[in-house]
Amino acid sequence: MREENEITDWFKEYHNDIYNFLIYYTGCMDVEDFVQETFVKAVKNIHKFKGKSNPRTWLISIARNVAIDESRKRRKEELKRNRYLQFSLTAKGSESPEEIVGLSERKLELYMAIRMLKQSYYDVLLLRGINELSVLETAQALNWSESKVNLSYHRALKALEKKMGGREI
Repeated sequence: MREENEITDWFKEYHNDIYNFLIYYTGCMDVEDFVQETFVKAVKNIHKFKGKSNPRTWLISIARNVAIDESRKRRKEELKRNRYLQFSLTAKGSESPEEIVGLSERKLELYMAIRMLKQSYYDVLLLRGINELSVLETAQALNWSESKVNLSYHRALKALEKKMGGREI
């Protein structure tokens, strides 16, 4: 019962953080199912939460894994479908990132540049730069050391600056 109340409290407190994280992470506005799945997994695995990190960090790491799993599943299904239909890979039915997120052109350009970075740079920029997690929280969410977070964040910023053609980020 205590665990159920704890998850309910976390849902009330962190729902928006998880929702916003998933919007940025997936590039899609329709993430309610992912948010729900995150909290379902949290309920099922609350016994694994040792309290060594902030609940928000733990929930973000679950949300990240939910999004990755869904992405893999969709990619597999699309590859299967395209193999049978003998079409080249296309993003059927997807809207442009601008339509999805409603960003200004400058923000859209920045968002697209971030999306083109390798996954580890994307993850650390999203958590540190956009979601404003601390180095420790980011390390816990990604299961990295704090020094790896710092180094990856620095390198990600450099890679992003290069993608942006040296313009201010």
